[in-house]
Amino acid sequence: MKNTLVKFIVLFAGLFLLSNTYAQKPVTFLLDANRLEELKGSAAKSDAVKTMVADVAKKADRFLEIPRLSVMDKGFTPVSGNKHDYMSQAPYFWYDSSKPNGRPYMRRDGVRNPEINKIEDHKHLDELEEAVHALALAYYFTGTEKYAVKAASLLRGWFLDADTKMNPNLNYAQGIPGVTDGRGIGLIETRSLMDIADAVGLLAGSKAWTAADNNGIQEWYKQFLNWMLTSKNGKDERAAKNNHGTWYNAQVVSYALFTGDAKLAHALAEEGRRRIDSQFTAEGKMPLELERTTALGYSIFNLVAWSKFAVLAAKAGTDLWQYTNAKGAGIRKAIDWLVPYVAGEKKWEYQQINPFSKNELYELMLYAARYYSKEYLVEADKTQKKGSDLFFDRMMRGD
Repeated sequence: MKNTLVKFIVLFAGLFLLSNTYAQKPVTFLLDANRLEELKGSAAKSDAVKTMVADVAKKADRFLEIPRLSVMDKGFTPVSGNKHDYMSQAPYFWYDSSKPNGRPYMRRDGVRNPEINKIEDHKHLDELEEAVHALALAYYFTGTEKYAVKAASLLRGWFLDADTKMNPNLNYAQGIPGVTDGRGIGLIETRSLMDIADAVGLLAGSKAWTAADNNGIQEWYKQFLNWMLTSKNGKDERAAKNNHGTWYNAQVVSYALFTGDAKLAHALAEEGRRRIDSQFTAEGKMPLELERTTALGYSIFNLVAWSKFAVLAAKAGTDLWQYTNAKGAGIRKAIDWLVPYVAGEKKWEYQQINPFSKNELYELMLYAARYYSKEYLVEADKTQKKGSDLFFDRMMRGD
């Protein structure tokens, strides 16, 4: 009887500790940890959340058998001679038949050169983000170790293992044949690292993701952040006045938060006020996006960057959602200026040389609904995206 009682107490204690591990609030930055905890807690009693969790697991299942992704997979070697260095080619530059060997390449804004697909680092980084994000969410909501095991393997392959890891720099991103081996503009290609940082937080408690793994990836991000802040390419992107500058700030705030440097995160978040001052007119226009050949798409792209930047800045103690410049413009006014054109209530007066889909508005409207007013859901629901990502939809709607 005594032995049975002891076994029961040990079993009960183990289950209690296990449940507490699973119930822990995750450390995330783009994702709202309180909302995540709320969704997980309601999974047993809400059919809608049960359906969401099933959808999350289904999406994660697709990634359980994918091979490791690495910068070593590309068939090219940067001029450094080291394939561990990330490499990509500028998308809007083309072979110039009027020049010897077609170089220097010429710019055709908004027209993507399929030649860029020969170098696979950017494609593989995006695939890594999609896979790790899905797997980490599935682990968080179900506690099933196979998802964490796969996510951990993919993360180690890209960031930690000596034979396959990426060096923490973008010296050779968005090079232009005949012009440069890499540019600051290339930093926009690592915006997916923000979601990967959140995915790491969702793996807490898994046997597959150790403290050493966690320390290792944080060290990698710390080195990459230092490169962003001190290198020529990083400084060039920091000085960018358009969407590139917005995405830069969103990234560096995310990485400062992820590596535990709250003071730096706050200082970088405060730069958002100056960006709003320079980017938005009194009406809420973004002139530097409107001068592009795909002005509508880039305007939305920049406002999505602002939404993510504002979420991260709030975590660093800076409110960009409500900030307005001396002209009275801010993020919300820019959204309100843009929406009538996407909705078809006003005629677009700027260039948009590529086909545009209203679906591109969906993500932005969910951010606006969560942080401003649920009235923006009206426009979100006019798109065909509702239900395409049950997790993001449920996360942002807050119902």
